[in-house]
Amino acid sequence: MRLKFDQQLEELNRELIKMGALCERAIRLAVDQLMKAEAEKAKEVNQIEMEINHKEREIEALCMKLILQQQPVASDLRQISSALKMISDMERIGDQAQDIAGMSKFVQVQEIAHTIHIGEMAEATIKMVTESIDSFVKSNIETARNVVKYDDVVDNLFLQVKEELTGKVIDDSQNAEYYMDLIMIAKYFERIGDHAENIAQWVEYSITGEHDDSEQE
Repeated sequence: MRLKFDQQLEELNRELIKMGALCERAIRLAVDQLMKAEAEKAKEVNQIEMEINHKEREIEALCMKLILQQQPVASDLRQISSALKMISDMERIGDQAQDIAGMSKFVQVQEIAHTIHIGEMAEATIKMVTESIDSFVKSNIETARNVVKYDDVVDNLFLQVKEELTGKVIDDSQNAEYYMDLIMIAKYFERIGDHAENIAQWVEYSITGEHDDSEQE
């Protein structure tokens, strides 16, 4: 019985890794749409977002099977409950990557993006997502804690981008619509960083049994 349970836990880990990889891919495509003006990236992000949603349902079903059909001990329950929390954050990351890609299709938005620090913010956000998934794959608590700390970098970049864009709205009211779109895109990146932080905190919980709810959205 325990052997079968361990095999299903390994399957759960593999599916989480696949879902994490889809999230990373969706964000990278959204950033390419914004910064490189690469055509048709938004359609690819839409497809990946659908795959992320499907993967979330698959993992939810697997978690329920593990809880109902097996006899998990406390550490197993921590791992399963953490997985359920993580896939919720991953699904939201997919949604926000889709939003970024959709709002980045306008040429004016793409041109303005290169005049502010939103590209740097995007890369910092990708770093958080990649390392939060990596901390799960390797069960590395130090990496998870570093992700939590790095959220301050993304938050500070968001404030910088917002200040830059607010100044541009004042100086160039004719293009205010595009500046406001970029503020919203920056906010989506900031939220993705928050979700990566959440994932890292659930990784820590799955390892230690301790979790800081004060940082959760």
